[in-house]
Amino acid sequence: MAEEMRTSTRDLRTLHDRVATWLSGRTGGPVEVSELSRPSANGMSSETLFFTASWAGRRPVRCVARLAPETEAVPVFPHYDLGAQFEVMRLARERAGVPAPRALWFEPDPGALGTPFFVMEREDGDVPPDVMPYTFEGWLLDAPTGRRRELQDASVGLLAALHDTPFTRDELSILLRPDPGRGGGLRAHVDAQRAYYGWAHGDHPIPLLERAFDWLEAHWPDDPGPDVLTWGDARIGNVMYQDFRPVAVLDWEMAAVGPRELDLAWMIFLHRFFQDLTEAMGLPGLPDFMRRDDVCRTYQELTGHQPANMDFHLTYAALRHGVIMARVWRRRIHFGEQAMPDDPDDLVLHRTTLERMIAH
Repeated sequence: MAEEMRTSTRDLRTLHDRVATWLSGRTGGPVEVSELSRPSANGMSSETLFFTASWAGRRPVRCVARLAPETEAVPVFPHYDLGAQFEVMRLARERAGVPAPRALWFEPDPGALGTPFFVMEREDGDVPPDVMPYTFEGWLLDAPTGRRRELQDASVGLLAALHDTPFTRDELSILLRPDPGRGGGLRAHVDAQRAYYGWAHGDHPIPLLERAFDWLEAHWPDDPGPDVLTWGDARIGNVMYQDFRPVAVLDWEMAAVGPRELDLAWMIFLHRFFQDLTEAMGLPGLPDFMRRDDVCRTYQELTGHQPANMDFHLTYAALRHGVIMARVWRRRIHFGEQAMPDDPDDLVLHRTTLERMIAH
């Protein structure tokens, strides 16, 4: 788990000069750009660049640029709507009071860096890492139980604030998909995931994931519930904290319109995934953290909404995570970082968990 995954083939020195040229055009004068760097602990989808920009008349600005990955880097997703991400971040910050980073610029023209991109202001804080997972080591594992509970409740509060904000249909038009006629946002969401699975793994099918899609259809909720703006990648590894309070909510590329439970189940399951890995290594991890009943109880207290259909949504979260991580593993295979397994179901890192979930 400690080995860094390769996510880009772009040269940082070349990008540095192109970023400086582009920013000079944006600001109308010379801009000094620091050396570019990439994050090392979290993030396996969009390409992320860190730099500081300085120009006459204002203080240096610490920036983060998000770029769609190159085709030869085996992208995780088929499409990277950076304009939608930029707008959702703005809405979350300005309308819902969620501390998404301040959105600075969106560049739809790929001419500048070879792909569309956006730039946001960089925040400071502590992020529970994916590598090594925060359940193995680090500041969150070492924290007192009460402080971890503060972080958990504040993280659930992010979902409550986002979901309770009454966005207009026009504001959400960037995310709305045509409704096939039943199930509203949930139907559109699952259909989009099926299409994504076909794109990501159609040449090498994964039988377990296909069985999981069949399970969803057989257990479809009678009432999926109202649609809201969902964060999509709702997990603590996408949050910066200061003194256990959220100060920056990151990674909005999976944002969608759908039931509240999409985010709740994702937040619960992603911790369960790391916890299962930790216990498999013979370590205790954080068994009392992000438990289903605790998360749902806090969410209901904050919003008045009682989470429903959670067995369905947790299984759907496990399926979605399986599709994504199998694609990430395919990227590692492409870069020679590991071999293709004999059994394609082994591409699902939480295979045993998902098999157990769909066995009833």
